Amino acid sequence: MKKIMKVLFGVIFGIIAILLIYVLTESILSRMSASQTAGTLPKTIKVFVFSNDVHTDLVFPIRQQQMDWTSLFPLTNNLGTDSSSYQYVGVGWGDKGFYLNTPEWKDLKASTAFVAATGLGETALHVSYHKKMVLSDLCYEYMIDSIQYQTLIDYVKGSLDLDAAGKPIFIHTTAQYGQDDAFYEAKGSYSMFHSCNTWANTALKKANMPAGIWASFDKGILSHYKK
Repeated sequence: MKKIMKVLFGVIFGIIAILLIYVLTESILSRMSASQTAGTLPKTIKVFVFSNDVHTDLVFPIRQQQMDWTSLFPLTNNLGTDSSSYQYVGVGWGDKGFYLNTPEWKDLKASTAFVAATGLGETALHVSYHKKMVLSDLCYEYMIDSIQYQTLIDYVKGSLDLDAAGKPIFIHTTAQYGQDDAFYEAKGSYSMFHSCNTWANTALKKANMPAGIWASFDKGILSHYKK
């Protein structure tokens, strides 16, 4: 019995130690700025880095010379019908099971958390349309140039799973969060080392925007936008 207790204690201690190292490493690397190269083009495009206090979205103008997001993510896939005043589109990536089966934290199941943490499940893009963006401690505005924006466009497109016709695959579900959002099949695996926030942070790094070296939580990303 004593041997069993020692083994059990060792396993618990090991898990706690790993989690502490994980959190400490993330808190350091996420707040260390990734290198940036100053661009020479005019910064004329307004984007937002937005968090719901857990998950980071990248938010773009709904239509702009380089991209009309409604051509990629049709408004007809939303539940709502009042789309005339949409100004922005938010895009986030994450574990498909977590997105569809956990509308609120109280709905989180151990099996869903396990699959999400270990990278065993599928992923999805969550696309939400906004009529306005309100700046706050969770929402930051940032001006970028056309090259940076094209990098973000390509990154989002490259994250999508496509059908035989090369179109995004809309996920038919009743799990949409409101009247203004929809889900699409995505590439990649979600895990504790590549979370929804890691996806967003990588996009920001590729677009030469403020970002951490590696981030798994939203707080590290947002720290680079606080003044």
